[in-house]
Amino acid sequence: MTGASGKEFDLLVIGGGINGCGVARDAAMRGLSVALLEREDFGSGTSGRSSRLVHGGIRYLEQGQLHLVHESIRERQTLLRIAPHLVKPLAFTWPIYRGARVGRVKLSAGLLVYQLMAVGRSRWHSSLNAGETLRREPCLKAVGLTGGAVYYDACTDDARLTLANAIAARDLGATILSHTPVTRIVRDGQNAVGVVARHRYSGDEIEMSARVIVNATGVWRNSFDDGKARRLRGSKGVHIAVMRERVGNRDALTLISPIDGRVMFCLPAGPQTIIGTTDTWTDESPETVHAAGSDINYLLQSANAYFPRAGLTPDDVISAWAGIRPLASGSSNNPSAISREHSISADASGVINVTGGKLTTYRSMAAEIVDRVETALGKTPARAPTDSVELPGGDRARKIAQLQQQDPALAAPLIDGLPYSGAHLVRGVQHELARTLSDLLIRRTHLAFETRDHGVSVASRVADIVAPLLGWSASQKAERISGFSDDVARMFAIG
Repeated sequence: MTGASGKEFDLLVIGGGINGCGVARDAAMRGLSVALLEREDFGSGTSGRSSRLVHGGIRYLEQGQLHLVHESIRERQTLLRIAPHLVKPLAFTWPIYRGARVGRVKLSAGLLVYQLMAVGRSRWHSSLNAGETLRREPCLKAVGLTGGAVYYDACTDDARLTLANAIAARDLGATILSHTPVTRIVRDGQNAVGVVARHRYSGDEIEMSARVIVNATGVWRNSFDDGKARRLRGSKGVHIAVMRERVGNRDALTLISPIDGRVMFCLPAGPQTIIGTTDTWTDESPETVHAAGSDINYLLQSANAYFPRAGLTPDDVISAWAGIRPLASGSSNNPSAISREHSISADASGVINVTGGKLTTYRSMAAEIVDRVETALGKTPARAPTDSVELPGGDRARKIAQLQQQDPALAAPLIDGLPYSGAHLVRGVQHELARTLSDLLIRRTHLAFETRDHGVSVASRVADIVAPLLGWSASQKAERISGFSDDVARMFAIG
């Protein structure tokens, strides 16, 4: 880690979310010397708290955002190709009820446009009558149901997709550091020419200089003129997880909330169903944002309107979490009406700031950013083949199985009924840049999302397994356990 101190890089990326990691991978593939600094863990912010969808954005057709839909469909197909271990096709049922804001004619027209824009890159959608819709999703409310449709998008593991880009950049020679917040901007006159950072656990101070700096910190917008960090206005998105048997959905569903007419989803996630999302302006910090009781009631009421036999209550909620979308514009009272297009701009200090965008389009967004970087470096932009080189991690399941065979003690499940073992932890530390219990239990696995205590009951056991690998003393192990408890209390709090 300290070997990076004092070096000059072509590019320094601040922020290890999907955009920052995508930029680092793209730039490293072009042969640039790259460093990336993340204050927490890769994907620990909004990039690890999404709907876990890679989708064409059919709802954006209603807003006339044809360019965004076309880009999203293209990028969905690209990610299905370069990350088949992380991005999987997913069928969606869209039920239609009498008097709905989106009726059969409007939905059929939208799906036809959606299909034509995919130009053969997606399975053809199909219209359903009421009986066919109920045969696909028998727990749906039958009263008022007039039909539906089936169309296809994709799902992903958002945190692992982010991590895969970080690992790919590292494997190409980039310096990739997590848990290393920037403490000071170094300037030459008005120009930002580097940073001073400090590793959170080792205490090592690192000085880096760079010919170009990209700020990919989401809603955080550092003013490199005065060195102060400011937050942009962001949109809060809340999700909840309940047991799938309580809802009864077989596949994914696209629904129109009867409360405010927003498009929302019920998504299969193993034995659970994820219901989301909200879309409300917030001034909360990304570090402390969490679900409010009103957010959970909104999602439960919306889901119960379609699955009345479920009768979901707050007691059914296994976990609830929130992220903040960094929208390029904050001018509307309704954040759902704001485009998910991105904005790239350089400030007076020369730092390239990126705002907005969506998980699905991160790769094309990164290519555009690195074009700007190469131009700033005096180079003619030459696109990297990020759309054809597969992301790493396709051998993960095989490698974990090998660890379990080599040491049967690592095969025991951490929690009965969930597919996570000690081997997942060892793999996370040795090959997946994990440094804390939160890295392991929130993002390298989803154990914290899938248990009511969010993994607190197994934290000590997990620490025992990874402490020798990370060189923790007894006191450090106790600190890491306490830190994990603090993290989950903050992230999964309701109130």
